[in-house]
Amino acid sequence: MRHGARFFLQQFFQAPRSIGAAFPSSASLGEAMLQPVDFNRLKNIVEFGPGTGPFTRLIAERLTPAQRYLGIELNDAFYRSLLDQFPTLTFEQGSVEDLGQILGKHGIGPVDAIICGLPWASLPVAFQERIFAEIAHSLAPGGVFVTFAYLQGLCLPAAWALRRRLRQGFASVTHTPIVWANLPPAFAYVCRN
Repeated sequence: MRHGARFFLQQFFQAPRSIGAAFPSSASLGEAMLQPVDFNRLKNIVEFGPGTGPFTRLIAERLTPAQRYLGIELNDAFYRSLLDQFPTLTFEQGSVEDLGQILGKHGIGPVDAIICGLPWASLPVAFQERIFAEIAHSLAPGGVFVTFAYLQGLCLPAAWALRRRLRQGFASVTHTPIVWANLPPAFAYVCRN
């Protein structure tokens, strides 16, 4: 199966810094990530780093034909697997630091929601800054940006830096309860303009 845990682990061993975890996120974490998104008002949603598609699957279940989804995935094997799994959704193989350009290519205006599965702790600071600049330019007024963090990493300097960056870039930053059913346990940051 090209989207199971074994496939994910193989990709992790090939590129641990860009994958960031040895296991795919759980459906429980996906539910926590999507809870803040108002699918009744949503026009378009972007997913950063869909990987093997655990959040994508839940998003697809909620989308109506009038809503647009765009997944941006850097990893070639993950990208091809996503195309196979979700033939009705749109994916772009590339870097989220090119968000504005990618949105323009697909004719998508301001984004209502961004669901992010990027491994912030392993990304260089300059790269993170470029991503957050793209988010600031692309997220609609009142839009929501949701990303997650692992519980065991909360005391690390990278986690402190991420929290600071989120508080500087968004009007409101809250978090979900801990999702103990994820491996490792995680929670989501919910950030609004």
